[in-house]
Amino acid sequence: MKTTSIAILSAAALAASVQAAPAAPAVKPAVPASQAVQIEPSHLSQDVKVLSSDEFEGRGPNTPGEAKTVAYLVNQFEAAGLKPGGDLVDGKRSWTQDVPLGRFEIKGPVALSVKGGGKEDTLTQGEQIAVRAAMTGAKSVEFKDAPLVFVGYGVAAPERKWDDFKGQDLKGKLAVVLINDPDFETGKGEFGGKAMTYYGRWTYKFEELARRGALGTLIVHETAPASYGWATVKNSNTNVMYDVVRKNPLEAHAPVEGWIQRDLAVDLFKRAGLDFDKLKKSAQSRNFKPVELTGIAMSGKYAVDAQTIVSKNVIALREGSQRPGEYVVYSGHWDHLGIGLPDAKGDRIYNGAVDNATGIAALLELARVYAAAPAPQRSVMFLAVTAEEKGLLGSEYYASNPVYPLARTVGVLNMDALDPHGKARDFTISGSAKLDLLDRLVAKARMAKLSFSPDPKPEAGHFFRSDHFPFAKRGVPAFSFGSGEHWEQGGVAAGKKEAERYVKENYHQPSDEWKAEWTFEGMARDLGILYAVGRELADSNAWPNWSKDSEFRAARDHSASERK
Repeated sequence: MKTTSIAILSAAALAASVQAAPAAPAVKPAVPASQAVQIEPSHLSQDVKVLSSDEFEGRGPNTPGEAKTVAYLVNQFEAAGLKPGGDLVDGKRSWTQDVPLGRFEIKGPVALSVKGGGKEDTLTQGEQIAVRAAMTGAKSVEFKDAPLVFVGYGVAAPERKWDDFKGQDLKGKLAVVLINDPDFETGKGEFGGKAMTYYGRWTYKFEELARRGALGTLIVHETAPASYGWATVKNSNTNVMYDVVRKNPLEAHAPVEGWIQRDLAVDLFKRAGLDFDKLKKSAQSRNFKPVELTGIAMSGKYAVDAQTIVSKNVIALREGSQRPGEYVVYSGHWDHLGIGLPDAKGDRIYNGAVDNATGIAALLELARVYAAAPAPQRSVMFLAVTAEEKGLLGSEYYASNPVYPLARTVGVLNMDALDPHGKARDFTISGSAKLDLLDRLVAKARMAKLSFSPDPKPEAGHFFRSDHFPFAKRGVPAFSFGSGEHWEQGGVAAGKKEAERYVKENYHQPSDEWKAEWTFEGMARDLGILYAVGRELADSNAWPNWSKDSEFRAARDHSASERK
């Protein structure tokens, strides 16, 4: 209760300071005089500091950290003067949307071993292997001497005439699969070169192997194609897992889902008389055929606590003055990893300052300036979603069960892991999608002398890793804004160095904590641009769309009659 009280006091102070802030625009070239707003870096810093403090326990869903986070967000939105936009309760809108989730946690010891080549080795959870709690509803997982089969990249793409499985029977077997696409190393081929397709995402691989009836999937971790190190894999997969509630969970999840270190894979292949590197190269061709690791078998046993819980999306509205039934959406995820395995210093709280207290601080500050400005013609929704770290589950649930029609949702501007340092000369978005919404963003940024830089790592598959994606695949124009790397102080070299350092040293680690030296000046400037884009849409009749060759265009066009 003590922490919650601090949060409430902070909310009141922040709301008061917003009301007292001068009307001069923070980013004058990007915002018309009639839409002048003041984005306060101090507000951003304070929100990040509070949300990523140890008192919020890493903001894990279904924990005391969730209760504190939701209370803080509701208080901030209410203090700013917004209206609740969530579920109807007794005929009135609440501040939240219930999100039922399956919760799965390994309980007790994890016994894993592998034998072959004349010896048997015990595997340590989190070291050579990272096995997730089964999300099938089973109370335990036990398998003995399960054979291993290498299935290349685990891709079945009929439109590309690509099939890594070639009729291989995987029942009762563990599939060993590579991360990313077959084109990752060559930079050219059937999958568009370096940029990751959805076939390269680990979520696709787990789902595809489940569809094929495999006992399980073991993804070989390599830092470059995964775009993050083993620490991220370990920390993201050995704690509590969540999923949307499914009627037939085995259609989406095999009993065993995990990752193994590359060194372990190389050793197992060698013990089976195989060359890992040669087989990896052969998997880059559509002629690849699955290869059994003859003589290699794995065993495992661990208990799973499986239950259903209810988490919360938080929804606030700035109602439109003329067309309140049309919605411009700003979004971000409030959750992080909670409390998990300790780091080298013994720290077990995954504070999630950059990822994604920054995005939620941005959401709150935008809500404040919208509340203080004249009412827009369309409604503007502020959506703070849960369980992004567990697979975009909060945004997936909202997109599957929208409180407001997706057909009348103008667009989604998502904010995830923004840079809290100084200003950059550029910005980016996740992935390489082509859409009118991006054109509008580029135009506004140009007014502020800011250039657009394409996703610097399209091979990392960021387009599929943020909360805009569940909306995009249903046709709603959506992007995730990304801070630039061309810093005003230090140039590209400094920005890139910091981005790489963050991924290596802080991403999904307890060290992702608030720092007093962060100025938040870059975020404040960028939020002025995001405000200008959203405000222009909210005061217009425009309905942005995807490019004509986009895979999401058809879904948007299908709902066109609902926007007339």
